[in-house]
Amino acid sequence: MTSKLHIRDIIFIALIAVMFGGIYILSNQLYNALVFLGPLANDICMGLWCMAGPLSGFVVKLPGTSFLGELLSAAAEGLFGGQWGISTLISGIVQGIGSELGFAAFIYRKYNIFTLIVSATINTFITFGWDFMKNGYNKLPLNTNLLCLGVRWISMIVFCTIIVNSIVKLLDKAHVLTKYNH
Repeated sequence: MTSKLHIRDIIFIALIAVMFGGIYILSNQLYNALVFLGPLANDICMGLWCMAGPLSGFVVKLPGTSFLGELLSAAAEGLFGGQWGISTLISGIVQGIGSELGFAAFIYRKYNIFTLIVSATINTFITFGWDFMKNGYNKLPLNTNLLCLGVRWISMIVFCTIIVNSIVKLLDKAHVLTKYNH
């Protein structure tokens, strides 16, 4: 396996990002339908909004690719007219860092379901910390914060672990990932 990012890797990550930018736009409607749940709407959707990073990192398997996938998907969402404007890029940076740290924890040498679980769990805490400061979670009661954190973690596990792993298996079965030695 190569240790540096090539143009084909960047193109592949960009394709993932554009696809997820569109998915994120559509998922905003889910968030808007759930907004009556207060902060839980954000936590329910968070795993869905963080999928591009772990998918990019798990496929390309190079340092920085998880971060790049999440950042580019946030940029795509913004270009597609996302409802949060430029702040989407800041969220993409935070989510990308959270996802990337999961792969970095294994020094970019281990790529399996456990790596995705660790990435999703770290990203849960990183993004929750961001929402704690930015979105007023610090004003919520402790039991509400714990509920939100638990719901967010479940969302991250479902979307960033189970579904991402399933997508990788499907891509591998279709021989799309031959270059990436799955």
